Amino acid sequence: MSGFMIIIFLLILIPVFISTMFIPFWTRRTESFGVTIPEEIYQSLALKQMRKRYMRITGATGLIVTAIFLSIGILITLDENMFSILFSILIFGYLISSFLIYLKFHGEMKSLKEKKQWGQEKSQQVFVSIQFRSQKLNHSNLWFLISFIVTIGLIVLTLQSYQQIPDRIPLQYNFAGEVTNWAEKSYRSVLILPIMQLYLTLLFVFINTMIAKAKQQINADTPEESMRKNVIFRRRWSAYIIITGIALTLLFSLIQLSYFYPINQQLLVIVPLAFSVALIVGAIILSITTGQGGSRIKSDSNSSADATIMNRDDDTYWKLGILYFNREDPSLFLEKRFGVGWTINFARPLAWFILLGIIGLAFIIPFLLGT
Repeated sequence: MSGFMIIIFLLILIPVFISTMFIPFWTRRTESFGVTIPEEIYQSLALKQMRKRYMRITGATGLIVTAIFLSIGILITLDENMFSILFSILIFGYLISSFLIYLKFHGEMKSLKEKKQWGQEKSQQVFVSIQFRSQKLNHSNLWFLISFIVTIGLIVLTLQSYQQIPDRIPLQYNFAGEVTNWAEKSYRSVLILPIMQLYLTLLFVFINTMIAKAKQQINADTPEESMRKNVIFRRRWSAYIIITGIALTLLFSLIQLSYFYPINQQLLVIVPLAFSVALIVGAIILSITTGQGGSRIKSDSNSSADATIMNRDDDTYWKLGILYFNREDPSLFLEKRFGVGWTINFARPLAWFILLGIIGLAFIIPFLLGT
């Protein structure tokens, strides 16, 4: 296996390992390993040691996976398909291992909380601001008009240039820029990328809308400061989603244009890989600088916490600390407990319908347009 391929895969592996290692440092300070805690406890020695221990264990796991990957890649001759399968297996194994490590720390955190009885003497409150929704929580979906216009224009250009497209169109390239899989030309096969572009653009519109509509989560002890940070958090991720959506449209357009214009084939390999790495690195940088709910945004020096108040303890609704299940909560989407981003209320059938619909369309569209 070429050194170039190994480097490319490492550029994907390493950011994944880094993002997993530092998750406990990016979550809200009112939560630790999926367990509700008073904010001041977050900086206690016991929790600092737990976060460092989690980082070391997941980091060591990542090093083991990397060593296995390099050993097989260097010592054993594999074709690109087998190498890709190996890569997928290692990533899957790492994610499973990381989940089991998380469960261990989640159990420790629950036991420690029960033993210390944190928050027993505090007033547990839920803070809801009627002004929260009146603020601009995301950037306008009108930005996605760029993607729609580019995609529709590409569909028109593809139909007009249909006769110029070769009888066989490339579906897959190896790392040397050589075509390894072809498809017979048909209207369905030449339009699959633009149709997927439309689907993905609609998906990004939905995510951007969800960012603004998701359940507000404001710390009860510092409500004004927490709300300010949460607004910034949502707007930053909204910008990331918009930039990602437009960049993905341009990437798909480049591949589509290669059907009827001569484009360097190695460029068609390097650009998607560079896009994937940039996407992961961008998410990591945003997580480091912003944190979950804006927890890593610099605090206003004028704000002060109320030591007698903490967020309502709703651990009972969080299964394993990561799955939210609350029939009494009308919210469909809310912030993750462990990690950065959003999840769904698994007790709401509509949330399931939306999630399964998104996944289903991702499989159905290529199937219907396949040859």
